[in-house]
Amino acid sequence: MPSPNTSASDFHLDNFFQNALFATLPPDFYTHLRPTPLPAPYLVAVSKRLAGEHHISTRNFQDQEAIEVFTGNKIPPTINPLSSVYSGHQFGVWAGQLGDGRAILLGDTINRQQQRIEVQLKGAGATPYSRSGDGRAVLRSSIREFLCSEAMHALHIPTSRALCITGSDHYVFREQPETTAVVTRLAPSFIRFGSFEHWYYNRRHDNLRMLADFVIEHYFPHCRDQQNPYQTLLAEITHKTAELMAHWQSVGFMHGVMNTDNMSILGITLDYGPYGFMEAFDESHICNHTDQQGRYSYKMQPSIGNWNVHALGQAMLPLIGSVEDTQAALSEYSNSFVAKWESLLRSKFGFRMAHESDKQLGDDFFSLMQANHADFTLSFRQLSHLENEISPKDDALLDLFIDREALKDWLNRYRARLAMENSNADDRQIAMRASNPKYILRNYLAQNAIERAQNKDFSEITKLLCILENPFDEQIENEEYAKLPPDWAKNLEVSCSS
Repeated sequence: MPSPNTSASDFHLDNFFQNALFATLPPDFYTHLRPTPLPAPYLVAVSKRLAGEHHISTRNFQDQEAIEVFTGNKIPPTINPLSSVYSGHQFGVWAGQLGDGRAILLGDTINRQQQRIEVQLKGAGATPYSRSGDGRAVLRSSIREFLCSEAMHALHIPTSRALCITGSDHYVFREQPETTAVVTRLAPSFIRFGSFEHWYYNRRHDNLRMLADFVIEHYFPHCRDQQNPYQTLLAEITHKTAELMAHWQSVGFMHGVMNTDNMSILGITLDYGPYGFMEAFDESHICNHTDQQGRYSYKMQPSIGNWNVHALGQAMLPLIGSVEDTQAALSEYSNSFVAKWESLLRSKFGFRMAHESDKQLGDDFFSLMQANHADFTLSFRQLSHLENEISPKDDALLDLFIDREALKDWLNRYRARLAMENSNADDRQIAMRASNPKYILRNYLAQNAIERAQNKDFSEITKLLCILENPFDEQIENEEYAKLPPDWAKNLEVSCSS
């Protein structure tokens, strides 16, 4: 790998890649294949921050060779790309074999922290797991995944990352003809709950054990020395998943398609499709219009996370050995979620220590947001500016609520709670602003960037990325990006094709 002092002129893509660690598993787990080239690819956007974490200068992306590699048109001779097989439950129903239908794992790389990271192309063509699909991603969905991956990372939420988007004028048909694109996404591993389910439901317990041993060896090595390593592994995955759900809830993020094949064994956010960030608060909000029953609504996410780890527990039962031990591992979920949720809320409300009244106070604030359909992000951000006593700064928060008197009553209780711990206003405000973002990826902001990009103007993607990389900063020059969404944005819909 290049050293941290490697210059752009010394950088070679061939040295960037190593063969995927995943390829050390037997061939049953994947298919080696080459991406399907796209004609005349061009660079749409690149994450300078992520590139820097992997010793890459953004000047390298001005080279057509890099664009060809990150589109899948040129494969470094030292690597052997692959797509993996897995299965899963989709909307609660067993769907059987799935797999990387439009994702191809190029190989691994090493970041500045000496961590091994998988490099995957999304939209690089059909694979044996594409079923009736073409294996392509459209520019629209690629922009959404690119921006949200990096936005979530900046919000300190575990996630896959997005290095760059390359585009082509090649068209595919979704609801309408759209141009294609490829997202290069990175993660320590793309192994999913469905990877385990695949071998369990195919009664291949030998491969199930092989996969679990692989995951323990490379991602959870401390499990090896436990009395029941597979039980400990399930407990670890359960814990990480529960904490991820708490993180999502704390910023109003809704994934939209929490199928078991979209759930990471590392507890990171995977597969950005019809996601959304809560705006006018409604706990029953559904961000994916394909989800007509509301299975993956905001309020359901924590319980679906629990449902999913139970599906994983079922798949791991032959390894763990008993229902009782499996249930013991799964019991980790509730305590882990509550502990993380309460910790995140204390930070959002500016409390230094826990108090028995906090749950009711927090529940009442969410009830007020629900009754008034107050904007989730702005409500918490404006709360972060309040003084310990009533002041003109209250007005910006009060203006978000129709029932101002009810909010005033709540603020009296909130300030009494602050007084209980002798809260220092300046210190609290700084801490709260570091927990309550000002800037999130609202659907209309993404849509504006998409519409410009469809006319070959990619500047808005770059600008929006820069804003979202610093979501807690005031960025006075970018105030327009923090305002309530315009009326036309209420009609925006995203679906599984997004």
